[in-house]
Amino acid sequence: MTAATATTAETFRPALHYAARNTWLNDPNGLIFHDGVYHLYYQNNPLDNVWGNMSWGHATSPDLLTWTEHPVAIACDEEEDIFSGSIVFDRDNSSGFGTDSAPALVAVYTSAFKQGSAHPGIQAQSLAYSRDGGYTWTKHTANPVLNRGSAEFRDPKVIWYDGAAGSYWVMVAVEATDFQVVLYKSYDLSSWELLSTFGPANATGGVWECPDLFTLPVDGDPGNLKWVLTVNLNPGGPNSGSAGQYFVGDFDGTTFTSATTVTEGPQDPDRLGEYQWLDWGRDYYAAVSFSDAPENRRLMIAWMNNWEYANHIPTSPWRSPMTLAREISLHTVGGNPRLVQKAAGDFASLAGLARTFSLMDTEISDGTHILDGAAGTVQRIDVTLTCGSATEFGLIVRGDGDQGTRIGIRHLDGALIVDRRNSGQTDFHEAFASIDSAPLQAANGSYELTIYVDHCSVEIFAQGGQVTMTELIFPAPGSSDLAVYASGGTATINSLHVTQYS
Repeated sequence: MTAATATTAETFRPALHYAARNTWLNDPNGLIFHDGVYHLYYQNNPLDNVWGNMSWGHATSPDLLTWTEHPVAIACDEEEDIFSGSIVFDRDNSSGFGTDSAPALVAVYTSAFKQGSAHPGIQAQSLAYSRDGGYTWTKHTANPVLNRGSAEFRDPKVIWYDGAAGSYWVMVAVEATDFQVVLYKSYDLSSWELLSTFGPANATGGVWECPDLFTLPVDGDPGNLKWVLTVNLNPGGPNSGSAGQYFVGDFDGTTFTSATTVTEGPQDPDRLGEYQWLDWGRDYYAAVSFSDAPENRRLMIAWMNNWEYANHIPTSPWRSPMTLAREISLHTVGGNPRLVQKAAGDFASLAGLARTFSLMDTEISDGTHILDGAAGTVQRIDVTLTCGSATEFGLIVRGDGDQGTRIGIRHLDGALIVDRRNSGQTDFHEAFASIDSAPLQAANGSYELTIYVDHCSVEIFAQGGQVTMTELIFPAPGSSDLAVYASGGTATINSLHVTQYS
């Protein structure tokens, strides 16, 4: 790689999102808020910027926007790769890894055992513990603690259950190729008893991975709690490749029962749009939530990439960012419980860096119109639009003449679209250039979008976060214009406010 190429690739490093300094990352792991700090662990290749040598990388943040990278937390060795998992604060020292006065953090992770190990080709669940707040870790000498003899048993998320059935740890993991979530319980994190299984259901076009299970109040009512089960899959997403889905229902301490299942067994390709997706974009995968987030908030981060082209995106020496952290809530939408999401970082901390641009009550005529004074490479865009006679209308971000990423509304189709065919570098993989869509209906005749633009991504929250789309982009040098457009007629900008972070 030439110096010029390296410099160009490094310009894609995000300003608002986490990316490792000079290595590969994928799934977020072990998300926990502890001692006033957010800990983000993640699948990491500490030796290269493509997948391999899976270990747990580690970063911390006080505000979910500014991250400090730390040394590798749990490293692979000659026996095992360290696949995905979760971390709990063992307050009551149930594991015995800490003391009553100084409980430990306990990581529950998947050991992907190598050939030549004691369990060749097997994936089983193991433990590590930290007595210094999550910065150094010791593997349990009796690993693995849960072994089904399976080659596809992985990604444990552990929670504390306290309900009518009792009080104990609950693990949700997957039998990936069976499209099943498996649930276990334990009193000490070492001895596990099978509770039940869930699935196959809804999307089964790829392996199931990285499940999560938690409660949320419906419409903010603490007297009406529902359980949410999330599970990611690859491939089989609504716009091809990697994605995440969710189910809403009840958990009685033994069995999760979904009230939002559309299909059981193999998925129906004609009903893909009816499933409940965490995000409709191409680049939102392996989403899991933080343990012990302050004020009982449910905060979630995903890997911002897609396994179709993940190893090929044009960044160096790092490869792959994380999404923004999102606060998720459960609301009644169209008579059904649905997840609603908003960006959760402390953007107020960036206020001193920001410039703004505003526009009100402006008609968009047929064509593309660059907004003077609105150019930028790192932006938050808040816009409300109303359709006139146009068949499609919206914004073009990170533009430069014919270049740019088109974020549009096709109101007759009831669709939000992201067109990245001309968003800059798109030829590094045949699957990257795309027009992706999500179902979107007007609210009181208008469409409300909040868009976070970074050096290599757009994250879109539509209609107050009822619909989200996350997409990587790799803009051409100098592509910083913001434009509005309409096709086949007119539309109206009711309000447009742009916050420029760089």
